Amino acid sequence: MKKLLTGNEAIARGAYEAGVHFASAYPGTPSTEILENIGTYKEIIAEWAPNEKVALETVIGASIAGGRALAAMKHVGVNVAADPLFTFAYTGVNGGAVLISADEPGMHSSQNEQDNRNYAKFAKIPMLEPSTSQEAKDMVIAAFELSERFDTIVMIRLTTRVCHSKSMVSLNERKKVTPKVYEKDFNKYVAVPAIGRQLRHKVEERLTKLKAYTNDSDLNYSVNNSKQEGVIVSGMAYQFAREALGDTVDYLKLGFTHPLPKDTIDTFCQSHDKVYIIEENDPYIEEFAKQLGHHVVGKDIFPYSGELTPDVIRRAVLSENIENLEVNKDKIVNRPPTFCSGCPHRGFFYELGKKRRKIIVAGDIGCYSLAVGQPYDMMDWLICMGAAYSTGHGAQTITDLKPDDDRRLVSVMGDSTFFHTGINSLLNTVYNGGKTINIILDNRITGMTGQQDNPGSGYKLQGETAQIGDIEAICKALGIKHVRKINPNDLKEVKATINWALELDEMSVIITNWPCVLKKRYKEEDFETYKDMWQTQDMVMQDTCTGCKACLRSGCPSLVFDKEKGKMSIDRTTCVGCDVCLQICPYDAIVKAGDAA
Repeated sequence: MKKLLTGNEAIARGAYEAGVHFASAYPGTPSTEILENIGTYKEIIAEWAPNEKVALETVIGASIAGGRALAAMKHVGVNVAADPLFTFAYTGVNGGAVLISADEPGMHSSQNEQDNRNYAKFAKIPMLEPSTSQEAKDMVIAAFELSERFDTIVMIRLTTRVCHSKSMVSLNERKKVTPKVYEKDFNKYVAVPAIGRQLRHKVEERLTKLKAYTNDSDLNYSVNNSKQEGVIVSGMAYQFAREALGDTVDYLKLGFTHPLPKDTIDTFCQSHDKVYIIEENDPYIEEFAKQLGHHVVGKDIFPYSGELTPDVIRRAVLSENIENLEVNKDKIVNRPPTFCSGCPHRGFFYELGKKRRKIIVAGDIGCYSLAVGQPYDMMDWLICMGAAYSTGHGAQTITDLKPDDDRRLVSVMGDSTFFHTGINSLLNTVYNGGKTINIILDNRITGMTGQQDNPGSGYKLQGETAQIGDIEAICKALGIKHVRKINPNDLKEVKATINWALELDEMSVIITNWPCVLKKRYKEEDFETYKDMWQTQDMVMQDTCTGCKACLRSGCPSLVFDKEKGKMSIDRTTCVGCDVCLQICPYDAIVKAGDAA
């Protein structure tokens, strides 16, 4: 049986067929759909974790106990999970363990561009790189076999195009795998220094065995077109290269990329007059080939950043441009991303952005990052998940040293980010006597990556109800004296609460509590609370509207200005009746649809 699958769906299918028992992840583009799809297989226990470190740690525990286990995350998530990863590389596994790293050349949804092939080299663990959905599925199965054979966690490195592109995949039945017996082994799993020194030698011995194995692996293979020029390539760049160069060169396609196959690369380079190394991001393979003494062509002609799409490759190798459709750029309208209609972040940022406020805003990762743009202009910096409170506190300590600078630091993050790494960040501010204003935009979901559940949503990944993490109680337990929870759609309440926090000379927390309008599941009591708003939309009274456009400062995409009439209107197909524009209008021209009569 065959099925059209994305790479992420194929990874999930591979986990199913490999007999995986447990999987954990924190959502992050381009990896999010991996765990969502694993969760559809009821034979696998699948869980969202608060962050990537915790996800990998639970997978490590599952592996040590004897189960096959998989963790999935985007490239920056591996930074968060690096601490347990490097120790687990020493101890080895019991049940097989696999780490999926989804890298993002081109930074479509990420704050940086990093090549996580370096993590496999750094941690001294095997790594596989698929270039199709079929390979993605097959490599998951192969990775678990390698993991148990060589007693190590295995990394599978994907990139955005592999994650999200679709191709045909042959499906097989699930392998029945019984969890292995766990027996206490102090000298394997207890990573104290004395044992770590012994395990260090084990890592090198394993790497030596892997170096011999990778030269014979069928995951590395040649495509012989009887040409004098050759290309060494891995991952999605292989598909791009084949499209750009066709049969004009020979190919060495690498799927097992750490350790790299020395003998295979040696033989290929020696048998060709000229060899190109085509790889996205770092010169990982290129540097290895040059260390072997080969004169290869790589980053001297290929860009160091972005995706190596067919047009980029063809231009670099053949000095030719792929014919494209001509587009009149004058007719392209810039459409920056914006908050959805009814987004609970909109009212808060509208009030926070009042020009008279003397503030600096420390941002974070989430939907609310969109407040960096107009009409809000409400973010001075954005670093990484959970950094808003920490960076805000650091900035406030320096700002307070300047006698002529009375600005207050406002640190903003969402509920999922708060659970991810924001709690420790906030605790640091409490512990060190900070005075920042700390915002938690609680929309009861992980919004930016597609409304995944989190510890504050009331549900687990596979639909079971869960204990709701009480953010207000957590803040008070940390020792914060000034905590208020507000409805962000009530602009008077938002304004009064911001002013209250600005008047304090101590740190405070403001929790904006209103659900994302795209939230998938609600408990009955939640629905009763919010249903009236969602059932009654807003509308513009045309005879009252002056066309002043004040309501547009809310940034709502449901608002439409008719240039000919000089009037506003509201798109009834997208409005959810949040009333933010209604409260902004200085002429009372916006009303509830039911009140129009």
